[in-house]
Amino acid sequence: MREILPAMIAVLALCGEAWAQGAGEAAASGQPPYEVVAPPACVNDKGEPVRFEDRDGGRADLAAGMAARDGDGEPVVYRSNYSATPPDFQRFIDFHECAHHQTGDVDRPHPPRNGPEHLMNESISDCVAILRLRDEEGYGRAGFERVAAAMRADMERIGFPEISVSSRIANIETCFARDGSAEDFIEVVRERRGEGK
Repeated sequence: MREILPAMIAVLALCGEAWAQGAGEAAASGQPPYEVVAPPACVNDKGEPVRFEDRDGGRADLAAGMAARDGDGEPVVYRSNYSATPPDFQRFIDFHECAHHQTGDVDRPHPPRNGPEHLMNESISDCVAILRLRDEEGYGRAGFERVAAAMRADMERIGFPEISVSSRIANIETCFARDGSAEDFIEVVRERRGEGK
């Protein structure tokens, strides 16, 4: 993880908050909306089940997820406009947002937006997401390519520069090829933060 930190900070700084959100290729191309996938199982770092809640709002052509605690303090992932993006990318967004709960990001003080710690949290969540797709959903190389293609199309449609698009995909590809499970990766992250077992 340490070897990719400098490159990812530079790349992710260009992307801002929107880089973690998929934009709907379907709406831009005139395709009918995509079927919304069922959310995955998700348990946070405290052993609490995470609820997924579908919401429509904002731009109808943007699919987005947000990990949070609701008004009652319960862990939740808000899913917005998922029908705007392909199912493979919907799954990626769900696993990415779940990872913020699994790593404890939701309950930690939020670092400054686009600062190194914030961008590293986003990179970590991307890594956990692609590992879970690989290990739990059985995504092989073809599955990875579908996620990468949807990510590329959506990021390009939003207007991200090529360096941002290719660097994010390269990071996810590196994670996809790594040994070990998402759980192993999360444990290493938490240990490095001084929060492990």
